[in-house]
Amino acid sequence: MLFQIDTIALAEEVMTQVEPAQQSINLWEMAQYGGWIMIILAILLAIACYIFIARLVVIKQATREDKSFMDRIRDYIHDGKIDSALNLCKQTDTPSAHMIEKGITRIGRPMQDVQVAVENVGNLEVGRLEKGLVIMATIAAGAPMLGFLGTVLGMVQTFYNMAQTSGGVIEMSALSTGMYQAMVTTIGGLIVGILAMFAYNYLVSRIDRVVRLLESRTLEFMDLLNEPA
Repeated sequence: MLFQIDTIALAEEVMTQVEPAQQSINLWEMAQYGGWIMIILAILLAIACYIFIARLVVIKQATREDKSFMDRIRDYIHDGKIDSALNLCKQTDTPSAHMIEKGITRIGRPMQDVQVAVENVGNLEVGRLEKGLVIMATIAAGAPMLGFLGTVLGMVQTFYNMAQTSGGVIEMSALSTGMYQAMVTTIGGLIVGILAMFAYNYLVSRIDRVVRLLESRTLEFMDLLNEPA
């Protein structure tokens, strides 16, 4: 009985030693299996990152404004120092300052004309902030579709290879490798699409804050013009 227990323990030890160690794979090794689709996805990810960083810098500069800006504009206009008000707007160099500058140049005309001029400049400034967002939205929607395309192409290639073998028999290892390569593109497309979607929505939310700021500055400037001297 003791001999049988020792034999079983020895057999379990030998089987444990011969069991292959599980291998892990990192993202770089996974990406290498995706083929040319992964190269396109990598380019799209680089473009999305560039647009995100560039727009973030521009939006941050657009919201950087001296809190006393409108108070100084009010004082200059009430004192009749129009040139000083224009110089302050040029030195500030923000979307709201550009709007106010255009409005100051229209002082003396009907209020409706002044408001239209200010709003037109505001629309141009918002358009400048939104530059590149259409491309990012396209990447967010198109990257997963490219990933699915790579998956379909990989599956088609796998079944084509099966059909070319004699008798239609293919080794399981070859089949699993082909399917693995096909699924990698789906993962890559989803990763790029998800990152681009979150980045796009974040930029849109930041731009909405700037739009509300511009609307507030427009109303404040129009009220300023209607104040008694």
